[in-house]
Amino acid sequence: MNAFARLMSGAALAATLAGVAPALWAETPANMLVVANRIDDITTLDPAETFEFAGGDVLRNVYGRLVNFDPLDFEAGYQPDLAESWEVSEDGRTITFTMREGVSFVSGNPVTAEDAEFSLRRAVLLNLTPSFILTQFGFTPENIEETIKADGNKLVITTDKAYATSFVLNCLTATIGSIVDKTTVMAHEVDGDMGHDWLKTNSAGSGAYSLVAWKPNESVTLQANPDFYQGTPAMQRVIVRHIAESATQRLLLERGDVDVARNLNPEDVQGITGAEGIKIQEELKGYLMYASFNQKIPELTKPEVLEAFKYLVDYDGMVNSFLKGQWTVQQNFLPQSYLGAVKDNPFSLDVEKAKALLAEAGVDGLELTIGVRDVQERLEIAQSMQNTFAQAGITLNIEVGTGKQVLAKYRARDLDVYLGTWGPDYADPQTNASTFAYNPDNSDEAQNGGILAWRNSWDAGGLTEMTEAAVAERDTAKRAEMYHEIQARFREISPFAIMFQNIEQDGVRENVQNFTTGLAVSDASYWKVTK
Repeated sequence: MNAFARLMSGAALAATLAGVAPALWAETPANMLVVANRIDDITTLDPAETFEFAGGDVLRNVYGRLVNFDPLDFEAGYQPDLAESWEVSEDGRTITFTMREGVSFVSGNPVTAEDAEFSLRRAVLLNLTPSFILTQFGFTPENIEETIKADGNKLVITTDKAYATSFVLNCLTATIGSIVDKTTVMAHEVDGDMGHDWLKTNSAGSGAYSLVAWKPNESVTLQANPDFYQGTPAMQRVIVRHIAESATQRLLLERGDVDVARNLNPEDVQGITGAEGIKIQEELKGYLMYASFNQKIPELTKPEVLEAFKYLVDYDGMVNSFLKGQWTVQQNFLPQSYLGAVKDNPFSLDVEKAKALLAEAGVDGLELTIGVRDVQERLEIAQSMQNTFAQAGITLNIEVGTGKQVLAKYRARDLDVYLGTWGPDYADPQTNASTFAYNPDNSDEAQNGGILAWRNSWDAGGLTEMTEAAVAERDTAKRAEMYHEIQARFREISPFAIMFQNIEQDGVRENVQNFTTGLAVSDASYWKVTK
Protein backbone atom coordinates (compact mmCIF):
# COMPACT_ATOMS: atom_id res chain seq x y z
CA MET A 1 0.00 0.00 0.00
CA ASN A 2 1.45 3.37 -0.98
CA ALA A 3 1.55 6.46 1.24
CA PHE A 4 -1.50 8.02 -0.37
CA ALA A 5 -3.54 4.83 0.06
CA ARG A 6 -2.44 4.53 3.70
CA LEU A 7 -3.48 8.15 4.29
CA MET A 8 -6.90 7.50 2.78
CA SER A 9 -7.35 4.28 4.76
CA GLY A 10 -6.42 6.07 7.97
CA ALA A 11 -8.87 8.85 7.24
CA ALA A 12 -11.59 6.31 6.53
CA LEU A 13 -10.99 4.50 9.84
CA ALA A 14 -11.02 7.74 11.81
CA ALA A 15 -14.24 8.82 10.14
CA THR A 16 -15.87 5.48 10.86
CA LEU A 17 -14.99 5.69 14.55
CA ALA A 18 -16.41 9.20 14.65
CA GLY A 19 -19.64 8.12 12.98
CA VAL A 20 -19.10 10.25 9.86
CA ALA A 21 -20.82 9.20 6.63
CA PRO A 22 -18.36 7.56 4.18
CA ALA A 23 -19.03 10.15 1.42
CA LEU A 24 -17.36 12.77 3.61
CA TRP A 25 -14.21 10.99 4.67
CA ALA A 26 -11.85 10.77 1.75
CA GLU A 27 -10.90 13.41 -0.73
CA THR A 28 -7.98 13.51 -3.14
CA PRO A 29 -5.73 16.58 -2.89
CA ALA A 30 -6.98 19.71 -4.66
CA ASN A 31 -4.04 19.75 -7.08
CA MET A 32 -4.06 16.02 -7.85
CA LEU A 33 -6.21 13.99 -10.25
CA VAL A 34 -6.60 10.29 -9.47
CA VAL A 35 -8.13 8.09 -12.17
CA ALA A 36 -9.21 4.45 -11.93
CA ASN A 37 -8.75 2.74 -15.29
CA ARG A 38 -7.73 -0.57 -16.82
CA ILE A 39 -4.16 0.06 -17.94
CA ASP A 40 -2.83 -3.47 -18.27
CA ASP A 41 -2.65 -3.01 -22.05
CA ILE A 42 0.37 -0.69 -21.75
CA THR A 43 3.48 -2.43 -23.06
CA THR A 44 5.66 0.60 -23.85
CA LEU A 45 5.57 4.40 -23.61
CA ASP A 46 7.76 5.10 -26.63
CA PRO A 47 5.48 7.09 -28.97
CA ALA A 48 7.02 5.32 -31.97
CA GLU A 49 5.66 2.04 -30.61
CA THR A 50 2.63 2.74 -28.41
CA PHE A 51 -0.57 1.50 -30.04
CA GLU A 52 -2.77 0.71 -27.04
CA PHE A 53 -5.61 2.74 -25.56
CA ALA A 54 -4.17 3.39 -22.09
CA GLY A 55 -0.72 4.19 -23.48
CA GLY A 56 -2.26 6.70 -25.86
CA ASP A 57 -3.90 8.46 -22.90
CA VAL A 58 -0.52 8.87 -21.22
CA LEU A 59 1.32 10.14 -24.29
CA ARG A 60 -1.47 12.53 -25.22
CA ASN A 61 -0.50 14.51 -22.11
CA VAL A 62 3.26 14.13 -22.36
CA TYR A 63 4.08 15.05 -25.96
CA GLY A 64 3.20 17.88 -28.28
CA ARG A 65 2.58 17.23 -31.97
CA LEU A 66 2.76 19.42 -35.05
CA VAL A 67 -1.03 19.63 -34.97
CA ASN A 68 -3.34 18.50 -32.21
CA PHE A 69 -6.86 18.69 -30.77
CA ASP A 70 -8.23 21.21 -28.29
CA PRO A 71 -9.39 19.17 -25.26
CA LEU A 72 -12.44 21.39 -24.86
CA ASP A 73 -13.38 21.45 -28.56
CA PHE A 74 -12.46 18.17 -30.26
CA GLU A 75 -15.17 18.64 -32.86
CA ALA A 76 -13.29 21.66 -34.26
CA GLY A 77 -10.73 19.21 -35.65
CA TYR A 78 -6.96 19.53 -35.74
CA GLN A 79 -5.44 22.81 -34.56
CA PRO A 80 -1.90 24.27 -34.57
CA ASP A 81 0.29 22.89 -31.78
CA LEU A 82 4.09 22.80 -32.05
CA ALA A 83 3.65 24.03 -35.62
CA GLU A 84 1.94 27.40 -35.54
CA SER A 85 1.03 27.28 -39.25
CA TRP A 86 1.52 25.34 -42.48
CA GLU A 87 1.43 25.81 -46.23
CA VAL A 88 0.59 23.27 -48.95
CA SER A 89 2.29 23.23 -52.33
CA GLU A 90 0.26 23.69 -55.47
CA ASP A 91 0.62 20.03 -56.42
CA GLY A 92 -0.60 18.94 -52.96
CA ARG A 93 2.45 16.81 -52.18
CA THR A 94 4.48 19.11 -49.94
CA ILE A 95 3.44 20.60 -46.60
CA THR A 96 5.74 23.16 -44.97
CA PHE A 97 5.24 23.62 -41.22
CA THR A 98 6.47 26.72 -39.40
CA MET A 99 7.45 25.79 -35.85
CA ARG A 100 6.10 27.74 -32.88
CA GLU A 101 8.77 29.92 -31.29
CA GLY A 102 9.60 29.88 -27.58
CA VAL A 103 8.47 26.33 -26.76
CA SER A 104 10.75 24.11 -24.70
CA PHE A 105 10.91 20.46 -23.80
CA VAL A 106 10.74 19.51 -20.13
CA SER A 107 14.54 19.23 -20.27
CA GLY A 108 14.77 22.94 -21.09
CA ASN A 109 15.94 22.28 -24.66
CA PRO A 110 14.07 24.35 -27.26
CA VAL A 111 11.60 22.57 -29.56
CA THR A 112 12.96 22.91 -33.10
CA ALA A 113 12.23 21.75 -36.61
CA GLU A 114 15.21 19.42 -36.24
CA ASP A 115 13.41 17.69 -33.35
CA ALA A 116 10.32 17.27 -35.52
CA GLU A 117 12.44 15.91 -38.36
CA PHE A 118 14.14 13.46 -35.99
CA SER A 119 10.86 12.30 -34.46
CA LEU A 120 9.12 11.47 -37.74
CA ARG A 121 12.23 9.94 -39.30
CA ARG A 122 12.79 7.90 -36.15
CA ALA A 123 9.27 6.45 -36.34
CA VAL A 124 9.85 5.38 -39.94
CA LEU A 125 13.29 3.90 -39.20
CA LEU A 126 12.16 1.94 -36.14
CA ASN A 127 9.26 0.55 -38.20
CA LEU A 128 7.22 -0.54 -35.19
CA THR A 129 3.51 -1.39 -35.14
CA PRO A 130 1.96 2.08 -35.73
CA SER A 131 4.55 3.15 -38.33
CA PHE A 132 2.07 2.46 -41.15
CA ILE A 133 0.27 5.68 -40.19
CA LEU A 134 3.31 7.53 -41.59
CA THR A 135 4.66 5.07 -44.16
CA GLN A 136 1.33 5.05 -46.02
CA PHE A 137 2.46 8.43 -47.37
CA GLY A 138 5.45 6.86 -49.07
CA PHE A 139 8.07 7.57 -46.39
CA THR A 140 10.75 4.88 -46.29
CA PRO A 141 14.14 4.51 -44.57
CA GLU A 142 15.71 5.07 -47.99
CA ASN A 143 13.97 8.36 -48.82
CA ILE A 144 13.35 10.15 -45.50
CA GLU A 145 16.34 12.43 -45.90
CA GLU A 146 14.59 13.90 -48.91
CA THR A 147 10.96 13.58 -47.83
CA ILE A 148 11.18 14.72 -44.18
CA LYS A 149 13.53 17.70 -43.87
CA ALA A 150 14.17 20.53 -41.41
CA ASP A 151 14.96 23.91 -42.94
CA GLY A 152 15.63 26.52 -40.27
CA ASN A 153 12.45 26.83 -38.22
CA LYS A 154 10.44 24.96 -40.84
CA LEU A 155 9.73 21.27 -41.33
CA VAL A 156 9.06 20.19 -44.91
CA ILE A 157 7.39 16.84 -45.67
CA THR A 158 6.80 15.54 -49.18
CA THR A 159 4.43 12.63 -49.80
CA ASP A 160 4.63 10.14 -52.66
CA LYS A 161 1.48 11.57 -54.26
CA ALA A 162 -1.15 14.18 -53.54
CA TYR A 163 -3.44 13.34 -50.63
CA ALA A 164 -6.16 15.32 -48.93
CA THR A 165 -4.40 17.76 -46.61
CA SER A 166 -6.93 16.87 -43.91
CA PHE A 167 -5.86 13.22 -44.21
CA VAL A 168 -2.17 14.00 -43.68
CA LEU A 169 -2.82 16.41 -40.79
CA ASN A 170 -5.24 14.05 -39.05
CA CYS A 171 -2.61 11.31 -39.18
CA LEU A 172 -0.08 13.66 -37.58
CA THR A 173 -2.37 14.01 -34.55
CA ALA A 174 -1.86 10.29 -33.84
CA THR A 175 0.47 9.18 -31.05
CA ILE A 176 3.19 8.35 -33.56
CA GLY A 177 3.21 12.05 -34.52
CA SER A 178 4.59 12.97 -31.08
CA ILE A 179 7.66 15.22 -31.16
CA VAL A 180 10.48 14.00 -28.92
CA ASP A 181 13.55 15.84 -27.61
CA LYS A 182 16.32 14.67 -29.97
CA THR A 183 19.16 15.68 -27.66
CA THR A 184 17.74 13.87 -24.63
CA VAL A 185 16.67 10.77 -26.53
CA MET A 186 19.97 10.32 -28.34
CA ALA A 187 21.86 10.74 -25.07
CA HIS A 188 20.22 7.44 -24.09
CA GLU A 189 20.83 5.59 -27.35
CA VAL A 190 22.17 2.05 -26.96
CA ASP A 191 23.48 0.02 -29.89
CA GLY A 192 21.79 2.25 -32.45
CA ASP A 193 18.28 1.91 -30.98
CA MET A 194 17.65 5.69 -31.17
CA GLY A 195 16.76 5.72 -27.48
CA HIS A 196 13.98 3.16 -27.93
CA ASP A 197 14.72 1.08 -24.84
CA TRP A 198 15.00 4.19 -22.65
CA LEU A 199 11.80 5.77 -23.98
CA LYS A 200 9.78 2.68 -23.10
CA THR A 201 9.79 3.83 -19.47
CA ASN A 202 10.80 7.51 -19.67
CA SER A 203 9.60 10.62 -21.42
CA ALA A 204 11.23 13.40 -23.42
CA GLY A 205 8.37 15.67 -24.39
CA SER A 206 7.14 19.24 -24.33
CA GLY A 207 3.60 18.46 -23.23
CA ALA A 208 1.64 19.41 -20.14
CA TYR A 209 3.14 16.56 -18.11
CA SER A 210 6.23 14.41 -17.83
CA LEU A 211 6.36 10.77 -16.82
CA VAL A 212 7.37 10.16 -13.21
CA ALA A 213 6.79 6.42 -13.13
CA TRP A 214 4.99 3.60 -14.89
CA LYS A 215 4.49 0.47 -12.81
CA PRO A 216 3.04 -2.21 -15.10
CA ASN A 217 -0.43 -3.40 -14.07
CA GLU A 218 -0.34 -0.98 -11.16
CA SER A 219 -0.14 2.74 -11.96
CA VAL A 220 1.14 5.62 -14.06
CA THR A 221 2.22 8.85 -12.39
CA LEU A 222 2.60 12.14 -14.25
CA GLN A 223 4.05 15.44 -13.01
CA ALA A 224 2.95 18.84 -14.38
CA ASN A 225 5.32 20.72 -16.67
CA PRO A 226 5.57 24.22 -15.14
CA ASP A 227 6.82 25.62 -18.47
CA PHE A 228 4.08 24.15 -20.66
CA TYR A 229 3.50 26.75 -23.35
CA GLN A 230 -0.27 26.74 -22.80
CA GLY A 231 0.15 27.40 -19.07
CA THR A 232 0.95 25.31 -16.00
CA PRO A 233 -1.78 22.67 -15.45
CA ALA A 234 -3.93 23.04 -12.32
CA MET A 235 -3.46 19.34 -11.59
CA GLN A 236 0.16 19.20 -10.49
CA ARG A 237 0.11 15.42 -10.41
CA VAL A 238 -1.98 12.81 -12.19
CA ILE A 239 -2.12 9.23 -10.94
CA VAL A 240 -3.82 6.59 -13.05
CA ARG A 241 -4.42 3.43 -11.00
CA HIS A 242 -4.97 0.05 -12.60
CA ILE A 243 -8.31 -1.12 -11.21
CA ALA A 244 -9.74 -3.92 -13.31
CA GLU A 245 -13.11 -4.52 -11.61
CA SER A 246 -16.06 -2.20 -12.08
CA ALA A 247 -17.31 -2.80 -8.53
CA THR A 248 -13.95 -1.79 -7.06
CA GLN A 249 -13.80 1.33 -9.19
CA ARG A 250 -17.28 2.25 -8.01
CA LEU A 251 -16.35 1.75 -4.35
CA LEU A 252 -13.21 3.89 -4.66
CA LEU A 253 -15.20 6.63 -6.38
CA GLU A 254 -17.93 6.58 -3.75
CA ARG A 255 -15.32 6.81 -0.99
CA GLY A 256 -13.55 9.67 -2.73
CA ASP A 257 -10.31 7.73 -3.16
CA VAL A 258 -10.41 8.39 -6.91
CA ASP A 259 -11.74 11.34 -8.88
CA VAL A 260 -12.70 9.40 -12.01
CA ALA A 261 -13.80 5.79 -12.62
CA ARG A 262 -13.53 4.85 -16.31
CA ASN A 263 -14.63 1.22 -16.56
CA LEU A 264 -18.01 1.05 -14.87
CA ASN A 265 -20.49 -1.52 -16.14
CA PRO A 266 -24.13 -0.50 -16.68
CA GLU A 267 -25.20 -1.91 -13.31
CA ASP A 268 -22.64 0.14 -11.40
CA VAL A 269 -23.45 3.25 -13.43
CA GLN A 270 -27.09 2.79 -12.50
CA GLY A 271 -26.11 2.21 -8.88
CA ILE A 272 -24.33 5.56 -8.52
CA THR A 273 -26.59 7.65 -10.75
CA GLY A 274 -27.90 10.45 -8.56
CA ALA A 275 -25.44 9.71 -5.75
CA GLU A 276 -24.31 12.72 -3.77
CA GLY A 277 -21.01 14.17 -4.98
CA ILE A 278 -20.85 12.07 -8.17
CA LYS A 279 -21.85 12.77 -11.77
CA ILE A 280 -22.03 10.44 -14.76
CA GLN A 281 -20.18 11.80 -17.76
CA GLU A 282 -20.85 10.32 -21.19
CA GLU A 283 -18.67 10.59 -24.29
CA LEU A 284 -19.31 8.97 -27.66
CA LYS A 285 -16.20 6.96 -28.57
CA GLY A 286 -14.99 5.64 -31.91
CA TYR A 287 -15.50 1.90 -31.32
CA LEU A 288 -18.07 0.14 -33.50
CA MET A 289 -19.82 -3.19 -32.97
CA TYR A 290 -20.54 -5.08 -36.17
CA ALA A 291 -21.42 -8.45 -37.67
CA SER A 292 -19.93 -9.53 -40.99
CA PHE A 293 -20.87 -12.28 -43.43
CA ASN A 294 -18.42 -14.42 -45.40
CA GLN A 295 -18.80 -14.07 -49.17
CA LYS A 296 -17.33 -17.53 -49.73
CA ILE A 297 -20.76 -18.89 -48.82
CA PRO A 298 -22.84 -18.59 -52.04
CA GLU A 299 -26.08 -17.67 -50.29
CA LEU A 300 -24.33 -14.77 -48.52
CA THR A 301 -23.38 -13.13 -51.81
CA LYS A 302 -27.02 -12.44 -52.66
CA PRO A 303 -27.98 -8.78 -52.06
CA GLU A 304 -31.45 -9.74 -50.79
CA VAL A 305 -29.93 -12.07 -48.16
CA LEU A 306 -27.52 -9.41 -46.90
CA GLU A 307 -30.35 -6.88 -46.71
CA ALA A 308 -32.55 -9.40 -44.90
CA PHE A 309 -29.87 -9.97 -42.27
CA LYS A 310 -29.73 -6.23 -41.55
CA TYR A 311 -33.48 -6.34 -40.84
CA LEU A 312 -33.00 -9.28 -38.45
CA VAL A 313 -31.04 -7.34 -35.83
CA ASP A 314 -32.95 -5.93 -32.87
CA TYR A 315 -30.95 -2.70 -32.67
CA ASP A 316 -33.32 -0.75 -30.42
CA GLY A 317 -34.16 -3.72 -28.25
CA MET A 318 -30.53 -4.28 -27.36
CA VAL A 319 -29.58 -0.63 -26.72
CA ASN A 320 -32.66 -0.26 -24.53
CA SER A 321 -31.88 -3.34 -22.43
CA PHE A 322 -28.51 -4.96 -21.73
CA LEU A 323 -26.51 -2.36 -23.74
CA LYS A 324 -28.36 0.58 -22.27
CA GLY A 325 -26.27 3.69 -21.81
CA GLN A 326 -23.04 2.24 -23.22
CA TRP A 327 -23.87 1.69 -26.89
CA THR A 328 -26.03 3.62 -29.34
CA VAL A 329 -27.36 2.59 -32.75
CA GLN A 330 -24.92 3.41 -35.57
CA GLN A 331 -25.20 1.67 -38.95
CA ASN A 332 -22.32 3.40 -40.76
CA PHE A 333 -18.60 2.67 -40.77
CA LEU A 334 -17.59 6.20 -39.74
CA PRO A 335 -18.16 6.97 -36.06
CA GLN A 336 -20.03 10.13 -35.18
CA SER A 337 -17.68 13.17 -34.83
CA TYR A 338 -15.47 12.00 -37.72
CA LEU A 339 -15.26 13.97 -40.94
CA GLY A 340 -17.88 12.51 -43.29
CA ALA A 341 -19.92 10.80 -40.57
CA VAL A 342 -23.65 10.41 -41.21
CA LYS A 343 -26.59 9.67 -38.95
CA ASP A 344 -28.64 7.61 -41.39
CA ASN A 345 -29.77 4.41 -39.67
CA PRO A 346 -32.32 2.90 -42.08
CA PHE A 347 -32.56 -0.60 -40.60
CA SER A 348 -34.72 -1.83 -37.75
CA LEU A 349 -36.00 -5.23 -36.69
CA ASP A 350 -38.56 -6.30 -39.31
CA VAL A 351 -38.89 -10.08 -39.48
CA GLU A 352 -41.63 -10.06 -42.12
CA LYS A 353 -39.60 -7.87 -44.45
CA ALA A 354 -36.58 -10.12 -43.93
CA LYS A 355 -38.66 -13.20 -44.75
CA ALA A 356 -39.86 -11.57 -47.99
CA LEU A 357 -36.30 -10.71 -49.00
CA LEU A 358 -35.09 -14.25 -48.26
CA ALA A 359 -37.96 -15.68 -50.33
CA GLU A 360 -37.05 -13.32 -53.18
CA ALA A 361 -33.50 -14.68 -53.03
CA GLY A 362 -34.79 -18.26 -53.08
CA VAL A 363 -33.37 -19.01 -49.62
CA ASP A 364 -35.57 -21.20 -47.45
CA GLY A 365 -33.67 -22.09 -44.31
CA LEU A 366 -29.95 -21.65 -43.75
CA GLU A 367 -27.54 -22.77 -41.03
CA LEU A 368 -24.56 -20.56 -40.14
CA THR A 369 -21.97 -20.33 -37.37
CA ILE A 370 -21.16 -17.01 -35.72
CA GLY A 371 -17.78 -16.60 -34.03
CA VAL A 372 -17.92 -14.66 -30.77
CA ARG A 373 -15.28 -13.64 -28.24
CA ASP A 374 -16.02 -14.75 -24.68
CA VAL A 375 -17.16 -11.32 -23.47
CA GLN A 376 -20.55 -10.94 -21.81
CA GLU A 377 -22.01 -8.15 -23.96
CA ARG A 378 -20.95 -9.89 -27.18
CA LEU A 379 -22.46 -13.17 -26.05
CA GLU A 380 -25.72 -11.37 -25.31
CA ILE A 381 -25.68 -9.68 -28.74
CA ALA A 382 -25.06 -13.04 -30.43
CA GLN A 383 -27.91 -14.63 -28.47
CA SER A 384 -30.25 -11.82 -29.49
CA MET A 385 -29.27 -12.32 -33.15
CA GLN A 386 -29.69 -16.07 -32.79
CA ASN A 387 -33.25 -15.50 -31.61
CA THR A 388 -34.27 -12.97 -34.28
CA PHE A 389 -32.59 -14.86 -37.13
CA ALA A 390 -34.44 -18.01 -36.08
CA GLN A 391 -37.74 -16.16 -36.55
CA ALA A 392 -36.88 -15.93 -40.27
CA GLY A 393 -35.75 -19.57 -40.53
CA ILE A 394 -32.01 -18.93 -40.16
CA THR A 395 -30.16 -21.16 -37.69
CA LEU A 396 -27.28 -19.23 -36.11
CA ASN A 397 -24.94 -21.46 -34.11
CA ILE A 398 -22.73 -19.60 -31.63
CA GLU A 399 -19.05 -20.58 -31.48
CA VAL A 400 -17.36 -19.02 -28.44
CA GLY A 401 -13.60 -18.59 -28.09
CA THR A 402 -10.89 -16.28 -26.81
CA GLY A 403 -10.29 -13.09 -28.75
CA LYS A 404 -7.17 -14.64 -30.28
CA GLN A 405 -8.97 -17.82 -31.35
CA VAL A 406 -11.92 -16.08 -32.96
CA LEU A 407 -9.79 -13.45 -34.69
CA ALA A 408 -7.49 -16.13 -36.10
CA LYS A 409 -10.43 -17.82 -37.83
CA TYR A 410 -11.83 -14.50 -39.05
CA ARG A 411 -8.47 -13.42 -40.49
CA ALA A 412 -8.21 -16.81 -42.22
CA ARG A 413 -11.65 -16.25 -43.84
CA ASP A 414 -12.93 -19.37 -42.05
CA LEU A 415 -15.97 -17.96 -40.18
CA ASP A 416 -19.47 -17.84 -41.64
CA VAL A 417 -20.33 -14.85 -39.47
CA TYR A 418 -18.11 -12.77 -37.20
CA LEU A 419 -19.24 -10.54 -34.35
CA GLY A 420 -16.69 -8.01 -33.12
CA THR A 421 -15.60 -4.43 -32.55
CA TRP A 422 -13.44 -2.07 -34.57
CA GLY A 423 -11.67 1.05 -33.33
CA PRO A 424 -10.08 3.75 -35.53
CA ASP A 425 -6.28 3.82 -35.76
CA TYR A 426 -6.12 7.58 -36.34
CA ALA A 427 -8.47 10.55 -36.49
CA ASP A 428 -9.37 10.52 -40.18
CA PRO A 429 -12.18 8.84 -42.15
CA GLN A 430 -9.61 6.93 -44.20
CA THR A 431 -8.82 4.81 -41.14
CA ASN A 432 -12.21 3.05 -41.42
CA ALA A 433 -12.93 3.53 -45.12
CA SER A 434 -9.67 1.76 -45.97
CA THR A 435 -10.72 -1.37 -44.09
CA PHE A 436 -14.50 -1.57 -44.47
CA ALA A 437 -14.89 -0.24 -48.05
CA TYR A 438 -11.54 -0.99 -49.71
CA ASN A 439 -10.07 -4.23 -51.05
CA PRO A 440 -7.73 -3.93 -54.05
CA ASP A 441 -6.89 -7.66 -54.09
CA ASN A 442 -9.53 -10.14 -52.98
CA SER A 443 -7.48 -13.27 -53.68
CA ASP A 444 -6.63 -15.67 -50.90
CA GLU A 445 -2.97 -15.13 -51.77
CA ALA A 446 -3.18 -11.46 -50.84
CA GLN A 447 -3.30 -12.38 -47.14
CA ASN A 448 -4.46 -8.86 -46.30
CA GLY A 449 -5.96 -9.59 -42.90
CA GLY A 450 -5.79 -5.95 -41.86
CA ILE A 451 -8.60 -5.16 -44.30
CA LEU A 452 -12.02 -6.23 -43.03
CA ALA A 453 -13.47 -6.39 -46.55
CA TRP A 454 -10.76 -8.94 -47.44
CA ARG A 455 -11.50 -10.99 -44.32
CA ASN A 456 -15.06 -11.32 -45.63
CA SER A 457 -13.88 -12.32 -49.13
CA TRP A 458 -15.66 -9.22 -50.47
CA ASP A 459 -14.25 -7.31 -53.42
CA ALA A 460 -15.94 -4.11 -52.09
CA GLY A 461 -18.22 -3.68 -55.07
CA GLY A 462 -16.61 -0.62 -56.64
CA LEU A 463 -16.09 1.14 -53.32
CA THR A 464 -12.31 0.66 -53.53
CA GLU A 465 -12.12 3.22 -56.33
CA MET A 466 -14.45 5.61 -54.50
CA THR A 467 -12.28 5.34 -51.37
CA GLU A 468 -9.10 6.05 -53.34
CA ALA A 469 -10.72 9.16 -54.80
CA ALA A 470 -11.91 10.41 -51.41
CA VAL A 471 -8.50 10.19 -49.75
CA ALA A 472 -6.99 12.29 -52.55
CA GLU A 473 -9.68 15.02 -52.51
CA ARG A 474 -8.13 18.26 -51.20
CA ASP A 475 -11.40 20.14 -50.71
CA THR A 476 -12.48 19.10 -47.18
CA ALA A 477 -16.20 19.77 -47.69
CA LYS A 478 -16.23 17.82 -50.94
CA ARG A 479 -14.24 15.04 -49.30
CA ALA A 480 -16.84 14.75 -46.53
CA GLU A 481 -19.59 14.49 -49.14
CA MET A 482 -17.70 11.70 -50.88
CA TYR A 483 -17.67 9.69 -47.65
CA HIS A 484 -21.42 10.28 -47.34
CA GLU A 485 -21.86 8.67 -50.76
CA ILE A 486 -19.52 5.78 -49.97
CA GLN A 487 -21.41 4.96 -46.78
CA ALA A 488 -24.80 5.13 -48.50
CA ARG A 489 -23.63 2.60 -51.07
CA PHE A 490 -21.93 0.54 -48.35
CA ARG A 491 -25.18 0.23 -46.38
CA GLU A 492 -26.91 -1.12 -49.49
CA ILE A 493 -24.43 -3.72 -50.71
CA SER A 494 -21.89 -4.61 -48.02
CA PRO A 495 -21.71 -7.91 -46.13
CA PHE A 496 -21.52 -5.93 -42.89
CA ALA A 497 -24.27 -5.15 -40.40
CA ILE A 498 -22.76 -2.29 -38.44
CA MET A 499 -24.89 -2.00 -35.34
CA PHE A 500 -23.61 0.19 -32.53
CA GLN A 501 -21.17 2.91 -31.49
CA ASN A 502 -19.70 2.85 -28.01
CA ILE A 503 -20.50 5.38 -25.30
CA GLU A 504 -18.00 5.67 -22.46
CA GLN A 505 -19.76 6.31 -19.17
CA ASP A 506 -17.40 7.65 -16.52
CA GLY A 507 -18.16 8.23 -12.89
CA VAL A 508 -16.65 11.60 -11.95
CA ARG A 509 -16.55 13.47 -8.65
CA GLU A 510 -18.67 16.61 -8.96
CA ASN A 511 -15.81 18.96 -8.12
CA VAL A 512 -13.84 17.78 -11.18
CA GLN A 513 -14.28 20.01 -14.23
CA ASN A 514 -13.09 19.73 -17.85
CA PHE A 515 -12.09 16.06 -17.73
CA THR A 516 -12.44 14.55 -21.21
CA THR A 517 -11.59 11.21 -22.76
CA GLY A 518 -11.30 12.71 -26.24
CA LEU A 519 -14.62 11.77 -27.84
CA ALA A 520 -14.18 9.50 -30.88
CA VAL A 521 -11.02 11.07 -32.25
CA SER A 522 -8.40 11.23 -29.50
CA ASP A 523 -7.30 10.26 -26.00
CA ALA A 524 -7.87 11.52 -22.44
CA SER A 525 -6.62 15.03 -21.64
CA TYR A 526 -5.71 16.17 -18.13
CA TRP A 527 -4.20 19.64 -18.50
CA LYS A 528 -7.50 21.52 -18.62
CA VAL A 529 -8.86 19.76 -15.52
CA THR A 530 -9.67 21.84 -12.46
CA LYS A 531 -11.23 21.10 -9.08
